[in-house]
Amino acid sequence: QVHLVESGGGLVQPGGSLRLSCAASGSIRSINAMGWYRQAPGKQRELVAGITNAGRTNYADSVKGRFTISIDNAKNIVYLQMNSLRLEDTDVYYCNIRTRLVGRSYDEIYWGQGTQVTVSS
Repeated sequence: QVHLVESGGGLVQPGGSLRLSCAASGSIRSINAMGWYRQAPGKQRELVAGITNAGRTNYADSVKGRFTISIDNAKNIVYLQMNSLRLEDTDVYYCNIRTRLVGRSYDEIYWGQGTQVTVSS
């Protein structure tokens, strides 16, 4: 099993910044990718940013140039630095991990519990 602990959400004014963190723990043999998704009530969960263990990144068009994803492979932590936040960035943000556990021959996907980001004046 994998346990994901997210932190860093909160209330911020438009134009402000937040940094989200997600720490993974458990019987992890390797992490192939980590990412951040967000979901508003009544809408589908969408990818915000993803990063592989090799450092390759991809971003939603709406956050390119404003958000930066990074990973600490030694600590199994993924970060999402969010700058120039907009009202429309308000959502619940979920951490996602694709990992291979000790003793397994296949990858598994796990989700965090979500952290609220609210951008409001």
